[in-house]
Amino acid sequence: MKVIRSGSQPSAAGPPAWFTGTVRIDTPFAADQPGRASGAIVTFEPGARTAWHTHPLGQTLIVTSGVGWTRCEGGPKVEIRAGDVVVCPAQHRHWHGATATTAMTHIAIAEMLDGRVVDWMEHVDDADYLDGAVER
Repeated sequence: MKVIRSGSQPSAAGPPAWFTGTVRIDTPFAADQPGRASGAIVTFEPGARTAWHTHPLGQTLIVTSGVGWTRCEGGPKVEIRAGDVVVCPAQHRHWHGATATTAMTHIAIAEMLDGRVVDWMEHVDDADYLDGAVER
């Protein structure tokens, strides 16, 4: 068993190639072989979001605070709140982040396949981010 102490690993800024806006990433665990699961605590300031992306084996998000939005390609923008769990299927193109006015934090859990956890794509532009009704 391994105990990773809170605060023992530095926070990192979300890379501009993968995120729009101010994002902080804490990576409390990554799998040791033969395990495949890794996790991150990601905090999005208002207006911040991921770029479009997919995961080879899917992703689970557990919203821990605030209010955010997520959208799967071809679907509606959906509001997510603290306590919600979002399951993104394997290879499903999507994005997620804070709303325009409220910060949001989630725990992201994904598994590695062939050395990859995520495939990043283009940024979600402001028009697409703000466009459309929000399902609750």
